[in-house]
Amino acid sequence: LRPSSRLVARRSAGETVHATGTEEEEQEWNELHEEGLPRRGQHAEDDHDPEIADIMGDYFDDPKKAQSRMEERIKKKRHKIVQAKTGSPNPMKVVFNKFDFSNSYIWFEFYNALLPKDVKLICDTLRSWHILGRLGGCNSMNMQLSQLSLDCKRPTYDALEAANAAPTSFYNIGDLEIQENLARVWVDIGIQDPLLLDILLNSLTTINSDHLGIKEVQFGGSEFQSWNDSLNTEEAGYSVQKI
Repeated sequence: LRPSSRLVARRSAGETVHATGTEEEEQEWNELHEEGLPRRGQHAEDDHDPEIADIMGDYFDDPKKAQSRMEERIKKKRHKIVQAKTGSPNPMKVVFNKFDFSNSYIWFEFYNALLPKDVKLICDTLRSWHILGRLGGCNSMNMQLSQLSLDCKRPTYDALEAANAAPTSFYNIGDLEIQENLARVWVDIGIQDPLLLDILLNSLTTINSDHLGIKEVQFGGSEFQSWNDSLNTEEAGYSVQKI
């Protein structure tokens, strides 16, 4: 074993090693430090969480005690580590109303007015969806792997077939407009490829169940619920978010 490996092995075995011991041990500590490992008492999270630093400081001297302390910490802070679902138990309603792939609004009705974190989640989702579509990632004409049987152990991919598939692209998307618990975004998807809509709906379904309750999504139409085009001020609960 290299000196640093011997030191780690000795510490893992529960043997107490002092940084101020023999010259050989001091050299081993220096090698550990040169390899990017922290010295005793030095931990990347010290400044952020003193309790973690204290537990890690005891680890090599008494691993069982450190493990017990860590388990106790996890029990106490479980509610912060394991986040409960904050979405809705009700399925999200999906409606199509004369949807035109090249010129339509997608409307959203939420159960409550959106908080800043909710707005960010929806904007990030729409932005990611647009980027993926813009790059041609939602092309139902090239679904080679998904068309294979489930028991296929060694799938193959035909790059030539992929290159010759009819290209798709998400042309354009507008800003997200919000009025209280309603929102809309204009899209020009271009080619009529329902796969792109499936991908968005799959994402929104997870958002609805796990993060933010979405009562209804409507594709197309010039009117939706109580949306009022004349209410376009912050005082009226209106805002615009860049996608």
